[in-house]
Amino acid sequence: MGCQSQQLETVALAREAKDTSCSPRRSSSAFMVNSEIGAVLSVMRRNVRWGVQYLEDEDQLEHQLIKSFKDIRRQVFSWQNQWHAINPVVYLQPFLDVIRSDETGAPITGVTLSSINKFVTLEVLDLDTVNVADALHLIVDAVTSCRFEVTDPASEEVVLVKILQVLLSCMKSKASVKLSNQHVCDMVNTCFQIVHQASSKSELLQRIARQTMHEMVRCIFSHLHNVGDKEQVLTQDVTPHVNNEVGGVAEDDSVGSKQQDNGHIVSKDEARANSVAGSPNLSTGILAVKVDDTIGEVGQTKELLTTEPYGVPCMVEIFQFLCSLLNAAENVGMGPRSNSLSYDEDVPLFSLGLINSAIELGGDCFDQHPELLSLVENDLFLSLMQFGLSPSPLILSTVCNIVLNLFNILRVKLKLQLEAFFSNVLMRIAQNKHGAKYQLQEVAMETIVDLCRQPSFIYEMYANYDCDISCSNIFEDLVNLLSKSAFPINSPLSATHVLALEGLVAMINGISERIGGEVPVIEHTMSDHEPFWMVTCENYENPDHWVPYIQKKKHMKKKLMVGADHFNRDPKKGLQFLQGMRMLPDTLDPISVAYFLRYTTGLDKNLIGDYLGNHDQFCVDVLQEFAKTFDFQDMNLDIALRVFLETFRLPGEAQKIQRFVEAFSERYYDQSPDILANKDAALLLSYSLILLNTDQHNAQVKRKMSEEDFIRNNRRINGGSDLPREYLSELFHSICENEIKMTPARDAGSPAMTHDNWVGLIHKARQTVPYIICESGELINNEMFAILSGPTVAALSVVLDLVEQEDVLQTCVDGFLNVAKIAGCYHLDDVLDGLLVSLSKFTNLLIPVSVEESFLAFGNETKARKATIAVFTIANTYGDYIRSGWRNTVDCMLTLHKLGLLPSRIASDTADDLEQISESDPEKFVLLSPPAHTVLASAHSRKSSGLMGRFSEFIYYDAEKPPPQPSQQQLEAHRHAVEAVRRCHVNTIFTESKFLQSESLSNLARALVLAASQSHEEGAVFCLELLITVTLNNRDRIMLLWQGVYDYIANIVQSAVMPSTLVEKAVFGLVRICQRLLPYKENLTDELLKSLQLILKLDARVADAYCEHITQEVMRLVKANARQIKSHLGWRTITSLLSITARHPEASDAGFETLEFIMLDGAHLLPANFVLCVNAARQFAESRVGDVKRSLKSLDLMAGSAACLVRWSLETREAVGEEAEAAIKLYQGIGEMWVRLAQGLRKVCLDSREEIRNHAILMLQSCLTGLHGVHLEDELWSQCFDLIVFTLVSDLLDIVQDKSLKEYRNMEGTLILSLNLLSNTFLHSLASLSRLVSFCKVWLGVLSCMERFMKVKMRGKKSDKIHVTVMELLKNSLLVMKSSGVLVPTDAVGSDSFWQLTWLHVKNIAPNMQTEVFPENELAPVPDANSLVPSVGYSEFFPVFVEALDFLPPNRKSKDYQPAPHPTPRSENSSCVLPVLNVKWFMKFSDDCGKLKCPHLPPRYYSSSSLKTRKTETKPTVVAAIMTEKDQKPNKKKGFFVVRKGDIVGVYNSLIDCHLPSSSWFLG
Repeated sequence: MGCQSQQLETVALAREAKDTSCSPRRSSSAFMVNSEIGAVLSVMRRNVRWGVQYLEDEDQLEHQLIKSFKDIRRQVFSWQNQWHAINPVVYLQPFLDVIRSDETGAPITGVTLSSINKFVTLEVLDLDTVNVADALHLIVDAVTSCRFEVTDPASEEVVLVKILQVLLSCMKSKASVKLSNQHVCDMVNTCFQIVHQASSKSELLQRIARQTMHEMVRCIFSHLHNVGDKEQVLTQDVTPHVNNEVGGVAEDDSVGSKQQDNGHIVSKDEARANSVAGSPNLSTGILAVKVDDTIGEVGQTKELLTTEPYGVPCMVEIFQFLCSLLNAAENVGMGPRSNSLSYDEDVPLFSLGLINSAIELGGDCFDQHPELLSLVENDLFLSLMQFGLSPSPLILSTVCNIVLNLFNILRVKLKLQLEAFFSNVLMRIAQNKHGAKYQLQEVAMETIVDLCRQPSFIYEMYANYDCDISCSNIFEDLVNLLSKSAFPINSPLSATHVLALEGLVAMINGISERIGGEVPVIEHTMSDHEPFWMVTCENYENPDHWVPYIQKKKHMKKKLMVGADHFNRDPKKGLQFLQGMRMLPDTLDPISVAYFLRYTTGLDKNLIGDYLGNHDQFCVDVLQEFAKTFDFQDMNLDIALRVFLETFRLPGEAQKIQRFVEAFSERYYDQSPDILANKDAALLLSYSLILLNTDQHNAQVKRKMSEEDFIRNNRRINGGSDLPREYLSELFHSICENEIKMTPARDAGSPAMTHDNWVGLIHKARQTVPYIICESGELINNEMFAILSGPTVAALSVVLDLVEQEDVLQTCVDGFLNVAKIAGCYHLDDVLDGLLVSLSKFTNLLIPVSVEESFLAFGNETKARKATIAVFTIANTYGDYIRSGWRNTVDCMLTLHKLGLLPSRIASDTADDLEQISESDPEKFVLLSPPAHTVLASAHSRKSSGLMGRFSEFIYYDAEKPPPQPSQQQLEAHRHAVEAVRRCHVNTIFTESKFLQSESLSNLARALVLAASQSHEEGAVFCLELLITVTLNNRDRIMLLWQGVYDYIANIVQSAVMPSTLVEKAVFGLVRICQRLLPYKENLTDELLKSLQLILKLDARVADAYCEHITQEVMRLVKANARQIKSHLGWRTITSLLSITARHPEASDAGFETLEFIMLDGAHLLPANFVLCVNAARQFAESRVGDVKRSLKSLDLMAGSAACLVRWSLETREAVGEEAEAAIKLYQGIGEMWVRLAQGLRKVCLDSREEIRNHAILMLQSCLTGLHGVHLEDELWSQCFDLIVFTLVSDLLDIVQDKSLKEYRNMEGTLILSLNLLSNTFLHSLASLSRLVSFCKVWLGVLSCMERFMKVKMRGKKSDKIHVTVMELLKNSLLVMKSSGVLVPTDAVGSDSFWQLTWLHVKNIAPNMQTEVFPENELAPVPDANSLVPSVGYSEFFPVFVEALDFLPPNRKSKDYQPAPHPTPRSENSSCVLPVLNVKWFMKFSDDCGKLKCPHLPPRYYSSSSLKTRKTETKPTVVAAIMTEKDQKPNKKKGFFVVRKGDIVGVYNSLIDCHLPSSSWFLG
């Protein structure tokens, strides 16, 4: 099996690492050898034994050793030119002979060893040297079999040190790759022998020997990376000693085990034992025995071991030897010993250190070599489990270091071993179970913390254990352990508490560093039963596969653990519960129950045994399926039995035991039929092993069974034949050496890992799911954080409460911040709220103490400042997910504000910020707290009894005394406090609140309101300002906040009875909100303006104090947002506020300026605010506050507003489409607005100030008579006279008659103006009034008013001016009426006709007036005295139609509906006949219009019953001819319907609505 290629590769690798610093030139090698020969000879000559002896016959005798040196010396210089071709064995042999010689003393041997060490160290022997491998082998053989005479202990120790140096130099040499496996084992064996001897020698030798051993192991295992895979084949053949027993130790590991004849090695050992003077008998040497055993077992490969370069075979031997050291130390430790330190601590520490060195340098390659990996999985880890429970902190620390290294490099292969170590060693010690010492606890805790600091540790613990049904919850248990360990119970804070806290913080840091986007949690809804043991993962390396897999497994495990808890209380109910949770099928089957009992962790093994041993047939079937879950292939019977019995506690009843053994035997035979003939053989042998176990390990059994007895008892059980003796012997020794221990009863405690437990664990490892490497741990952060957050926050809070060290404080704060970071990422609002509650307690800001105490506590205590910074950091960074925690944050702010530590611009909204930045340097925006003496003075101003108040009160008592300066401590506290608050960035919470999520924003607003309601006035004002700032900064989400803000402000305003800062802030804050939001929120305009009605509800004293400022703010609001206010409700609020200011001395100017801005030139007058503004203007006109000019301006504004009515009237006529309906409504409202305007002016006409009164009458007259372009309904003129004109005249006359002229001066002129108003208005509206039925009444009212004017007396006598004015106006009116045909003579004497009534009243005023107006020649009688409607000629009728046509909306003006051209009358007195329509058709049309409520058709036309026929008089009248079905000729008088002049528009509209083309009209 030559490996030439491997040798060449090894040589090449060694040459790569050249180091020429100590390499001699080839020419100098001869000189070096010569020098060393001289040194050795010099030492030898000191001893007479080696001197030259001269005999009498002159024969000279020279010792062979000296002669050999001299021979080399003669030739050495002749080799220097061809040194590379010289065999090094030639010049090394004399040196080696000296080392082997038992005649040489310690000094000679020491010098010789130094020479060899020099040759090796200075690379006289390198890879290019001829036959270097043989040379190295000879050196090793010689050194390992070194012999010398011991003259004194010191020289002996020197030689031993030299031996160690030579061996180590050989191992470190580049040429060491030529060493064989055999020689490397010899070197290690020799080193260990010296270590063993050194225990009885000096301390220096002990340290050198141990250090050399460590260096040797490091050199060997560092070479493992360079070993090719080809050596694996050789290794598999070299190590048949690896025991087939899982978990067992090699049979020949114990002292005194058998040795096979191996001439070379044995001879060396014998020579060494006999020749090294003073050395102890090494027949009990552990290493010698071990290496001898190994070589003996692989004797057939001796040649390969000797010739092949060293690699895996020797490493396997060495590593197994190191593990056996632990076993030997444990076995020795069990019995009496003289040196407890040597075995209790020294030997395990030494061997563990060597193992750790091997793992550190070569451990990452162990998984490539199954033999090494098997040793780690089995032998090493079992020893680590046992020594981990050692009472020595040093041993535990070393064990933990090894485990930490193994976790780092081999955790994929050691899943269950690591779980066992964590659960049974680390956690048990850290929890102080079974009386672990404090030092042990600290070591265990340090290890746990170190593990937690590994980037992937907690993720892999959770994924591989907490999400594995058959494993314990390592991650959750670690979290609970660290949390509990961080709580100091009735004891001060210790290092262990801090370590536990650091572990939790390390976990939190690990999650926060790998935090990612929000990962949606997969909801596992199991509608149907899914076997949990059949859930698998397609790819354990792809996160897309293993993340859903472990989430599903964790979901199942939670249910199974709850079910296990129920099962432990009542197995039947537990299974029923699992059926309800869909973890077991609705109909139980044995397979499901068997897998539940087999793989579910947390079950009581006693109950499992009782359930499986039950005689019920279902339980028997479950037992059979339970046995089938085991894999007994390639497993000895005793091992299989241990594995089987480890999963439950075997009941004591014989029948139950029989059922268990039968099930086990059947399963074992099915999988291992090679040795056993049938199932009966397996059954009998299993029973025999159980009996043997009881016999050997029961103290009550006095006579123990021997091996021969056991073999004899099992004769002929294998199908009538005997089992192999070696097989039975192996079973016997296995049971004798390792008892099959039954599972302890429940609650009996958690014992250490037993042999059977370990065997079961190794078997379980064969079936466990692969280990998941969590490189994408952020995908499971959410689930892990749900477990970690609660315990971590609790531990952080407890430690923070007790600790004072600044580094620990910072650790706690960092932990809080990292928890907040994770909670914010995964939107865990409850966690953030809990953090803020916890942290705020440590700020010292919520403790109700004086300002002085609070200030000093905050400024001087580092904990308080750090906690405060953390609170506001969380609020600023993760505010989106804070809910109830805002309350604690606001409370902290209130206290900081009370202490005067907050920035002066904290309550600023976005607009304020922009203004501030534009006006000043942006760098100066955030103002820091004022100086210390200012803070002190402010405290006094708050009437505080604290430090600041006392320091500043001297200013008030004695102005001449300088104010006391604060102490250095106080200044330092202030400096610290200011710096802490600066780092808090409190203002950012509110200026950046527009980025908060809606729910968080709502909670912030509620927190501010709640804090304000429970604070004193200063705090309430502060909270209110912040609330308004938040509201303004969130104008796009105003509806989210508006109701709460409005309710709070309303509560303040309505409860205020006296002016205060809080009320002022509330009122002006409300106005400010409206000012800022109106330009952006048109849909909220009414809601915002409605809120201003709160100002109208202010108490009179409060309103008076702030009226001027309120008005100025309202003016700003109106000027900026007048175009946004369109509703009647909004303008009503504005005008109400303005009206109040009309009588306020300070506010009236601003109020009138605002009103003038609205009304001047109709700039912002709307139909919605017309009446409101008119009324407000009337208030200012009537107000005595201010000069007369303002009242006159108010009247001008009122009169000028009439122009808007004209403009709107024109706009309504031009409206088309959808705007037409709105235009119709507006048109109908114009008349009402006109009436209200006139009424407002009428009221001012009664003002006691002459100038105002007269101007108002003139303005009223202009409004009544100068409204051109506005069509007013006839009825409105009747209302106008009733409500305005007649009322005004009556009131003025009453004022005169009441003789109150002292207040109303110059009333004569006012009465004359009112007379003109009366007459002009009547004549202007005569055409409209004359069409009314009530015209006569109006006319008579005018005459009555004139009659009263005639009778009025001024200062006791009648006024001539009034008399003349009345006569002129009366005559003018009569003449106009005459010319218009309204007043015509009638011959009905004594009747109540219009004619008669008119003159009846005129005669009371002017008896001769009739003759002046109607001379006698014009008084012709009129026969139609009973006519309801006066006759009108054609020429008077047609303009009415034209007017009606103009009045119609645009959509009524189609060319198809225009009247026919002007007809030519048949005669002067002929009637004008309107279009002819069919009566039946018109009746139906009228009915339909009645149902539709046609706005253009008067109500009297809505029913056909109103259509009457009458015989037309011969006199010309205005009629609408409606043709009946019988009367088809329009010139007939029969069938005509008489229409009054005032109804012409209605009839015309009816014709238009019927869509009858004008071509069908007939005008007669």
